Amino acid sequence: MRRLLPEPAEDLDLAGLAAHYAYPAEGAVRANMVSSLDGGVTVDGRSGGLSGDADRRVFGVLRALCDVVLVGAGTARTEDYGPPKAVPRLAPFRSSGRPAPALALVTRSARLDPGAKVFTDPSNRPLVLTCEAAEPDRRAALSEVAELVVVGDTEVDLSAGLAQLRDRGLRRVLTEGGPSLLGSLAQADLLDELALSLSPLVVGGDAGRIVRTPEPVTSAWRPRGLLQSGGTLFAHYVRERP
Repeated sequence: MRRLLPEPAEDLDLAGLAAHYAYPAEGAVRANMVSSLDGGVTVDGRSGGLSGDADRRVFGVLRALCDVVLVGAGTARTEDYGPPKAVPRLAPFRSSGRPAPALALVTRSARLDPGAKVFTDPSNRPLVLTCEAAEPDRRAALSEVAELVVVGDTEVDLSAGLAQLRDRGLRRVLTEGGPSLLGSLAQADLLDELALSLSPLVVGGDAGRIVRTPEPVTSAWRPRGLLQSGGTLFAHYVRERP
């Protein structure tokens, strides 16, 4: 892994990657996404077709550095999410006392299968961020396998949800999408950082973008770092705030 920005360096090891992607002391909401050269986020409906060994290495480091992985329910279903696992070789880079990051699922409807793989680790029960409009029976079923956090009336209040995570000591947030969740975070101006892997592929078709919103959203960002491995670029941007 070669660093191009901020200062050029060759052959970054895991410690170098961890330093490159270090969170600010106060924490942040960081998005990690992968995109093709033409802006597509999936191949045959899933993001895995855009990833390679280097992308998976960065993915592992980003997870090691975070306190909680925030993901939309649709993405958890499509990508067949399981509970985050401890990775011994990445343990030195975890700043919390947890062996693996927590997982927080965002769902307006609470339409998640309590028997899904994501709920199979009782030692790392997910949090489920939902709202009052979700059917009580669904909420009750999920409360058996997860920690239910109700934030908002008819929609999930992401600002309140992130505050609930901070109250639990989960300040280093890593969101892995999908595009609708990133769109909601962008609309509420809650994203602080973006780690974007640019895959050297053109996919065409109807693949969506990394952020999906019903109306255009414009925000300014500045580059913090850039890595290269083979044909893949790893851009790290931070939100420009007044």
